[in-house]
Amino acid sequence: MRTSTILKWITGGLEALLGIPVLGGIIILSTAWTPLFLMAILHIVTIVFAVREDETKAGNIIGLITSVIGWIPFVGMVMHMISAVVILLDAYRASTKTYHQHF
Repeated sequence: MRTSTILKWITGGLEALLGIPVLGGIIILSTAWTPLFLMAILHIVTIVFAVREDETKAGNIIGLITSVIGWIPFVGMVMHMISAVVILLDAYRASTKTYHQHF
C-alpha cells in the first residue's frame, strides 16, 4: 500500500474522531486547538505524498481548509464530518486500485 493511502486512512479516521459532536469539541477545546494545527500539518504531508505518488488530493485539501476554519462551532464539526467522508472514500478507492493492480 502506498504511503499516501496509509496517510489518508489515518487523516480520515482522525477527522471522523474530531467530527463526533461532543467528543470532538471536547478534544479540540481541552487541548487549546492543538489538534487543528496538527491536522493541518498531517494534511500537508499527505498532499505532498499524494502529489509524489500521483494520487487524489481533494479530500486532504478539504481537510486542510477544515483545519483552518475548524475553530468555528458547528461549522467545524460539519466540516470534519465532510472531510472524513471524502478522505476515507479517497483512501478506499486508492486501496482497491492498488489491490486490483497486483492481481
